[in-house]
Amino acid sequence: MTIDIKNLTHSYDVEVLKNLSLTLEGYQSVAIIGISGSGKSTLIRLLSGLEKPTEGTIKVNNYLVNDEVYRKKIGFVFQNHNLFPHLSLKENITLVLEKTRGFTKTDANHTALKYLSMLHLDNQQDKRPKNVSGGEAQRASIARALSINPEIIFLDEPTASLDPILSYEVLSAIRELKTLGKDFIFVTHVMSFVKDFADYVIYMNQGQIIEMGTPDMLDRPKSESLKLFMEKVK
Repeated sequence: MTIDIKNLTHSYDVEVLKNLSLTLEGYQSVAIIGISGSGKSTLIRLLSGLEKPTEGTIKVNNYLVNDEVYRKKIGFVFQNHNLFPHLSLKENITLVLEKTRGFTKTDANHTALKYLSMLHLDNQQDKRPKNVSGGEAQRASIARALSINPEIIFLDEPTASLDPILSYEVLSAIRELKTLGKDFIFVTHVMSFVKDFADYVIYMNQGQIIEMGTPDMLDRPKSESLKLFMEKVK
């Protein structure tokens, strides 16, 4: 995976990201970490093309992120599962495939079952989101993201609303996906998962990138900011 960010600034009512630039190449799983309000969720939304930057350019795998071709190559998993409440887990996937990807009902059904099974949800496929656990609903959201066969999967705090047991369930499922050959860009506060799953880490604070490198940097922080952060999240 390649990431090329040049002079990236983004504002809402206030400036959230401040003139970021970075170039990465050859990493499969990139983690973005930092305290709440550091700009990490904004950065992942910009990288996925869900939002347009105020200033600057972003390319991922040599595509500008606002390119429609790029948008078809990504899957996004939000903090909350964002499943349609009136549909079953399977229907949440088949609807997307039929309406946005032109799948036949038969092919959509086959694909939905494939990924629900991969996420250990084949016995829950006909239940609605309210009738399964939070962890199962989030795994169904991941199955939906995978069903479109993306090159890159974005995960924005996928366990933020879950208790420790359900968080473990979801993160264990994500770990199993690394063998699929997909690329991952994710935000999380679970440092054990970062150390285990990421091969590159970006640490942010106050809208800026303070440190970045391989996960072993978390054990030897160079900045006082990252040192204090690691003391709080251990």
